[in-house]
Amino acid sequence: MIMASPILALALPGIPEMVLILVIVLLLFGAKKLPDLARALGQSLGEFKKARGGILQETQRPAPEAEGNGAAGKRPDQAA
Repeated sequence: MIMASPILALALPGIPEMVLILVIVLLLFGAKKLPDLARALGQSLGEFKKARGGILQETQRPAPEAEGNGAAGKRPDQAA
C-alpha cells in the first residue's frame, strides 16, 4: 500500500471543492451580502498589493551616502 505524500494535502482545491466552498459561503452569508464581501475582499487585496509595492521600492532604493566628512562630494582623482 502506497501512502499519499503530505505535499498533496497542501494542493490547491479543485473545481468540486471550489463549488462546495461557494455553496457554503452562500448559505452562511446569503446572496445579498456576497457582492459586498467580494468588494471588501478586493479592496483589501488592492491595499495589500500597494503596501507591498511600497515596501519593495524602499528596500531596493540605494542607501544615502554618509555625510560628515567634507570630501563626500569629491571624486578620488580630484585634488583637495
